[in-house]
Amino acid sequence: MAIGSVSSYRPTRPELAVFVSGVTSMGLEILAVRIVAPQFGSHIYTVGGILTVFLIALSLGYWQGGKRAAGATNREMSWILLATAVYVAMVVYASDLLLSYTSTLALPPRYASLPAVILLFGPPTYLLGFISPYAAELSEKQGTGEASGHVYALGTIGSIVGSAATTFVLIPALSIDAIGLLFGITLVGTAVAITIPAISRRALASSALVALLLVGAAGGTPMNLDHRGEVVYETNTPHQHVEIVDDGDVRTMYLDGARHSAMDFEEPDRHVFTYTRYFHLPMLATDDVDDVDRVLFIGGGGYTGPQDFADRYDAHVDVVEIDPEVTDAAETYFDLDTDRDDITAHAQDGRQFLEGTDETYDVIVLDAYKKDQVPFHLTTVEFMGLASDRLADDGILHANVIAAPSGPAAEFYHAQQKTMATAFADTASFRTTDSNSVQNIQVVAANDDATDLSTPTLAERNDEREGVPDLEDALENRLDDPDTADAPVLEDDRGEVDSLLDPMFGQRYVIEETDSDTETDRSQTKADEPSISFSSADGTEPRPIPSVQPTITLDSNADSGADPSASPIVRHIS
Repeated sequence: MAIGSVSSYRPTRPELAVFVSGVTSMGLEILAVRIVAPQFGSHIYTVGGILTVFLIALSLGYWQGGKRAAGATNREMSWILLATAVYVAMVVYASDLLLSYTSTLALPPRYASLPAVILLFGPPTYLLGFISPYAAELSEKQGTGEASGHVYALGTIGSIVGSAATTFVLIPALSIDAIGLLFGITLVGTAVAITIPAISRRALASSALVALLLVGAAGGTPMNLDHRGEVVYETNTPHQHVEIVDDGDVRTMYLDGARHSAMDFEEPDRHVFTYTRYFHLPMLATDDVDDVDRVLFIGGGGYTGPQDFADRYDAHVDVVEIDPEVTDAAETYFDLDTDRDDITAHAQDGRQFLEGTDETYDVIVLDAYKKDQVPFHLTTVEFMGLASDRLADDGILHANVIAAPSGPAAEFYHAQQKTMATAFADTASFRTTDSNSVQNIQVVAANDDATDLSTPTLAERNDEREGVPDLEDALENRLDDPDTADAPVLEDDRGEVDSLLDPMFGQRYVIEETDSDTETDRSQTKADEPSISFSSADGTEPRPIPSVQPTITLDSNADSGADPSASPIVRHIS
């Protein structure tokens, strides 16, 4: 087609409908991941389920639309677009409620998201599937091949626009409700445009009513009290959904609905989550705390861990947090001090950062895993070898691994421990609660075989070293070396991580918390028994463990994000 003819091209009404249906269907598909992930996670089973449902719904729509295309008219396409807009309004208004209800269905965990995806996105996608065969029937092109090829091209171009616009523009800039409203209004506008000037009063009134319905759905939500507390900040970023929630004296950062960081207003130095105190285990493994000059955290979240290290030790702390808006939230809501010069934030993927840096670290803390999704490229033997290379000869890697200590839900822990043992001279693992549930297991790996990770040595140093939090309970929770004979060594060219995580889906996730006013430090006596926080997949009250105070909560420790395509942004906190 010549340049002049392209510039003068004006789409017909059926062509406009096809283009908009492509934009909307692919836009909804991208948006579905952000809607469903907070409830069911963003692992491969959720994403694959969404793709499967959309493809099935579109195929059924194409099939039924083709059977009825002989009687197709612009007016009938207009009503289909309006019906789709009505369903989009329902998605905007009731998605949270529907997700909560469907999450209680007794399904195998890997299929748990399918009912919600089918109910929320199956009908509108099915309806949009009618548009292409209708448009092919109404096409002005000569011949079936030319007409169908033209429709396929326009629909695909629309899908490209919908995918790119939703991913790179809409999700970073707007809320999910606002994006749904935009898609709905676009459908209504298209429904009107393809029937003007012959639009009937009934169709015009229906279009106005659907538009009002969309605005009302975006402006109000069903009554659904948030058990977590008061949401003081909420935003969508290119990487995740970020929420800051205040519950009494504790402020918590949620990433995609999962707890990541917490701080106590009354006791700012308190480690709310017990496992964050275990991050100091490398300071017992090193021969001299004063020799630790540079520390790297992969995963920042609320920056509670990095700030704690910078406050306690004479060391510079680099933090790789892929999402700069999470860092912004930490500055605003978690007292990240922008005037200090001992913390540098890097908005980059953790592996990319290690590949590009020339720095040598004494300690690396890997806190980028979560229960339902692990960035596999941060788990493999190739990554562990890279981390070892970036550590000093006597450097220590500390990994926060979410799994059970034993049983089927320990498969990922066993594989990760075996992989780390392949790249490092010695390893030691520590559970964070006495239960055998899924929990935060801390794995310490030494670069030098001369590093003494024996319990007596660590206990002696724990008694002697001031400034390091009391880790007596951590040392008592040391695990025996697991039997990893059947566990795989994780490699870049084998996608085994998702299958290893599969046994954990639906399992109770135990997060131990310290008691307010009783956390042990060097000036206090031994703390009272800690409290335990549970995540229950089936919503039922878990059986209490003796000497603890159980509460129900969501999964914690969301991934900070890991995107190999992200470009680096470095922020120096100074």
